[in-house]
Amino acid sequence: MANALQQIMRERLDRQGWSYGEVARRGGIPRSTVHHLATTERLVRMPQPTTLEGLARGLELPLDAVRGAAAEACGIHVYAGESAGAAAAGATADPEVDMLIASVQRLSADDRRHVAALVESLLDRTPKTD
Repeated sequence: MANALQQIMRERLDRQGWSYGEVARRGGIPRSTVHHLATTERLVRMPQPTTLEGLARGLELPLDAVRGAAAEACGIHVYAGESAGAAAAGATADPEVDMLIASVQRLSADDRRHVAALVESLLDRTPKTD
């Protein structure tokens, strides 16, 4: 069964009559990358932001749609829209923040405690700007 990213890629390639090479050229990414993303059942990790941007360009699809499909293919749930903190601050959404938030759900309870301790230590080191 195809994953979400494979489905949107196959649908777009079929509809437009494009090859992997055409998508790669249009998006400025390697053909091998397009082929890998289109044929790999379960992605081990989230593709780099520049790869997703190039794939979205190459497929002529919104970046959010491609990012969401790639996250789902990795087993990560990405929350739609802006992150709550960014929306409250009036800032634009940060895809890395969304991915981190969603990825935490996949960690064991023990791993989440380790991540929480790391975050606390990093925040304690950060200079206050009040």
